Amino acid sequence: MSDANGLTGPATRRTLLAGAGAVGAAVVLTACGGDDEPSGSGSAAPTSAGPGVSPSAGAGGDQGAADAIVATADVPVGGGVIFANKGVVVTQPTAGVFKGFSPICTHQKCPVARIEGGSIRCTCHNSTFSIEDGSVQGGPAKQPLPAKEIVVDGDQIRLA
Repeated sequence: MSDANGLTGPATRRTLLAGAGAVGAAVVLTACGGDDEPSGSGSAAPTSAGPGVSPSAGAGGDQGAADAIVATADVPVGGGVIFANKGVVVTQPTAGVFKGFSPICTHQKCPVARIEGGSIRCTCHNSTFSIEDGSVQGGPAKQPLPAKEIVVDGDQIRLA
């Protein structure tokens, strides 16, 4: 039996399934795109300066604003924000203290996905890392998240 295009029943189903697969792939790719939006938690607590934070040089105020990753006010105290497109996680473990870490889990190189309860979490295999120093809080990861140098320049944070 043929349809109006001269295709038999099974060929039509194959065409339909191939089209549905292409639409599904487009939806997945669209959902994975758009790294412009940070992910994080609203229950984060800011941290004080320490490893991963460089003091502002004072010069280049316009450069700091142009290269800013995030405003300090947008990084919750006790939490943080993930910027996969910039290659950094910015946390604020206590008020006024900001830290930078790699957004890639040290277990199997999955990107970390969220920050909650004072932990940076990888949802691939449930490893958790401290927002204070990147240390492993729960495995299977065995290595901490590497620190990333950031600069707090007034009310803006940028990569060093």
